[in-house]
Amino acid sequence: MPLRGMVGAAESFPKGVCCAAPRSQRRGTRKKALRPLRLCGELLKGTPRSHDETFSATRLGFSHERIGLLGKKGQGRTGGGFWKAEAGQRALMRIHHVRRLSQGFFLALFVFLCAVTRVGGRWTDIRGWPVNWFLHLDPLTGLGTALGTGTLFAGLLWGVATLSLTVLLGRFFCGWICPFGTIHHALGWVRFRRKSFSEKQAANAFHGAQSLKFYFLFGFLGMASGPLLTAQRWNSPGGALKTVGLLAATAWLATAWKPRQEPAGQKGAHGAEEILTAAAVFLAGAALGRFPAAVGSLQTGLLDPIPFVQRSLNQIVLPALGLFQPEGLAGNRWAHGAWLLGAFFLAAVGLNAVRPRFYCRYVCPAGALMHLVGRRSLYRMVRIPERCTDCKRCETVCDAACRPSTDLLTGECTLCGNCLVVCPEKAVTYTAEPLSAANAAPPKGPQAAVDISRRRALALLGTGIVAVPAIRLEGLTGRRFPPSVVRPPGALPEPEFLRRCIKCGQCLRICPTNVLQPALWEAGIEGLWTPVLDFRAGSSGCQYRCVACSRICPTAAIRRLTLDEKLGTGAFSDRGPVRIGAAFVDRSRCLPWAFGKPCIVCEENCPVSPKAIQTVEAMEKWPGPPLRVTARQGDRWTVDGFRPPPNAPPLESLFLVESLSGPSRHRPIREWGDGWIVVGPEEAHAAEEPPRTGGVGGPVFLAVRLKRPVVDHARCVGCGICEHECPVRGIPAIRVSAENESRHPERSLIAGKA
Repeated sequence: MPLRGMVGAAESFPKGVCCAAPRSQRRGTRKKALRPLRLCGELLKGTPRSHDETFSATRLGFSHERIGLLGKKGQGRTGGGFWKAEAGQRALMRIHHVRRLSQGFFLALFVFLCAVTRVGGRWTDIRGWPVNWFLHLDPLTGLGTALGTGTLFAGLLWGVATLSLTVLLGRFFCGWICPFGTIHHALGWVRFRRKSFSEKQAANAFHGAQSLKFYFLFGFLGMASGPLLTAQRWNSPGGALKTVGLLAATAWLATAWKPRQEPAGQKGAHGAEEILTAAAVFLAGAALGRFPAAVGSLQTGLLDPIPFVQRSLNQIVLPALGLFQPEGLAGNRWAHGAWLLGAFFLAAVGLNAVRPRFYCRYVCPAGALMHLVGRRSLYRMVRIPERCTDCKRCETVCDAACRPSTDLLTGECTLCGNCLVVCPEKAVTYTAEPLSAANAAPPKGPQAAVDISRRRALALLGTGIVAVPAIRLEGLTGRRFPPSVVRPPGALPEPEFLRRCIKCGQCLRICPTNVLQPALWEAGIEGLWTPVLDFRAGSSGCQYRCVACSRICPTAAIRRLTLDEKLGTGAFSDRGPVRIGAAFVDRSRCLPWAFGKPCIVCEENCPVSPKAIQTVEAMEKWPGPPLRVTARQGDRWTVDGFRPPPNAPPLESLFLVESLSGPSRHRPIREWGDGWIVVGPEEAHAAEEPPRTGGVGGPVFLAVRLKRPVVDHARCVGCGICEHECPVRGIPAIRVSAENESRHPERSLIAGKA
């Protein structure tokens, strides 16, 4: 075609389809302006183009879509011409925007549900909002608790629905719903949106280290599945049936998902091997059913994205910004070990500067679970090799690094739809068609194996099972329990509590006084970020008539309590109140005991009726020499050389005492000044003592009447309000310990009480 005709042909296309080079590239000489037209003419003639030449065309101003529309039939042009292609692209763009709207909606919903997780009666408080819904949607939460307890709670059935839809649609949860995934997606887009073609392609390239998330997944599942080997799970037919089902699910995750190349004539051979492997796991479980040291510990919440982001948002982000704080709480909420929580969160989001969706690719155990379940989903992204021109545009926008331009990794694909939008040839599509040979085959190359081997998966499960008994050798769940670890009311016994708690922080957020805090190392390494009571934090101790934490726990690690059960009233009057610990007075630090200063703050604030803190009276000499009375004029006594001590307690606690040994009478001091004291009528210190007149010239002593606190452990519930209100700073003079808690009868201090 002549150049003039070429120009005319180019001008005949709709605006924006051809000759749409950026303005900066259209500036310059006529020769430079005609170079794209010459290239366009070659494309119209059907001249074969290499990848480098096609890329050069894009550098000269043509997008891949436009080059594809100008290509010859079978190399990019669809049957309806470029008008039909443009309509298809607009439809794909609408799908792209729907995904963004979905991500924005669920992220906003997640933040809203976190914000309303606070006690109150307004619509912006908890009321009836499903604040645990995202935790229930997380299938890893349900699987971990089911392995540890043998029970799937009703709310966690949402996770079954998530897995079922993953089998049907693929990893839709990661790309369309997960709020943590949305944060990573947005940050990765901001970081790399202005990078060059090659830089984007390098950032989104697949890396073999993406299999690291499977190590976390199988390690955590192994730690949770220890109770499957205990005798209690096999003693009843129902328990044995549930255990077999859980073992079957675990065996399938560890073995059946791995793809294989089957030689001709041996189709289905690996299915028998998988069945034999599962049977071996069942037999091993039955044989080890008497394994006494088999225990479980649920640690998925450390890296599971929903508990991770919920914990970070509730404990770090919202308090740091001062947003949505409970009413009546002075200042922002405390967070024990906030530096560690913040460091983990900042590291997770900051690594998006290195790779988009870094956490989702390399760390997320829930993503690994959905990879295994959704790698053979009914609907999936499929690459059509006949249409693909190897332009690599899809790899520049695939933040899941699933290699859409070669052998697309279905398990890694988060269904973001970016490849559908940018592909000029429609070489990637979302369909329910059977996998082609290229897509069904296992990845090739030194860095192609995103999955781990069966042997390694089983080894990780075994390592996790053995790791928990090794950790428990420290004895922190038995006789050597840490007395400072006071769990919230309704918490299950410690071994069972650790099998259920996912460290989501919901109980910490709902606590109206902020006394519940995330544990660091005081509860051992497996107790990291589990709830403990820090009675010096927040606005008060554990409120006597509050059961909020027991109502919000998504996994029943804190069992549901009624107010009658907690207080020991009504139908629970024979059991008594729920005790979370016991208060002990440190007489070496208590003001009345150690320093002779009046103080009854702990007794005044004790909410139990009758009070669990009582006082014993004692008269103690105030430091200093004896006083000599030189004259008496009614109630006004003249005292030689007397000056009121500057650090004296209130006058209502001070007395003049004639004798410090044996029975004596004492007179309360009403007023005093330099050289004089006004006293009240005599009060008998001992009823059997005869009256005394107290002549002039006799020595008298300045004394203080003290009320010294003692704790009645038969009534103390360990609420810790006394510890919070104690005026002794630093280490308080009265402290609550985990002794005498109801959940562990062996720790009872009262005979016959449990």
